[in-house]
Amino acid sequence: MTYETITQKLLHEYGLRPDDELSLDFDEQEKRNQLARLKQEVKSIGPINPSAVQEYEEVSERHQFLTAQRNDLLEAKETLQEAMSEMDHEMSIRFSATFDAVQNQFRHVFKEMFGGGNADLILTDPTDLLHTGIDIVARPPGKKMQNLSLLSGGERALTAISLLFSIIEVRPVPFCILDEVEAALDEANVIRYSNYLKKFSDKTQFIVITHRKGTMEGADVLYGITMQESGVSKLISVKLSEVPEEVMM
Repeated sequence: MTYETITQKLLHEYGLRPDDELSLDFDEQEKRNQLARLKQEVKSIGPINPSAVQEYEEVSERHQFLTAQRNDLLEAKETLQEAMSEMDHEMSIRFSATFDAVQNQFRHVFKEMFGGGNADLILTDPTDLLHTGIDIVARPPGKKMQNLSLLSGGERALTAISLLFSIIEVRPVPFCILDEVEAALDEANVIRYSNYLKKFSDKTQFIVITHRKGTMEGADVLYGITMQESGVSKLISVKLSEVPEEVMM
């Protein structure tokens, strides 16, 4: 073995040069163990990957791209949260204004429909207008104030109709379909109901499904389904404005 070979081996395996000073005060076995451990660590690293630099650059570029995307998403999230907050604020303002208007109108319409009494709309959670519920309490003439669920069927129906007319009064709609909503009412309340429909007829067109005579009398046009032959239905329409008064009587 030549001098150069020994020198290279010392440098490669032990990191020593010929002119390095060596201390003889060491534990040979400990050094051998340390050497074996270091060799094992080097071995565990595996072979050198010549494309590691290129892979690092690709991963780094991907990381920068994803970081930019993440920042964009965070900015978009913040913008959306600000927009949602503004919308929640605006909805709270509009809901509060509409609720107050419907509440006041409901108190008035209820008295007209029942011929007296009192009714009110109550927020279950006034501090959270976007999630609050609404309770309906009513006191028909001669009765105490109570929740809607404790009223009779006819009283509940007339209270609901009063609320419907209150909403239409505050926010008129061009078109409305009512399917036998007055079925549980007595004749006197059917007349009140029919008169209220006429009151709104200049703003809203009503299609009313009914079997009550009082409601039919207040209509402008009647459409009826008849079965003159078994299994054969026929549509009949009548404009009440064209019917002679003596026939109506």
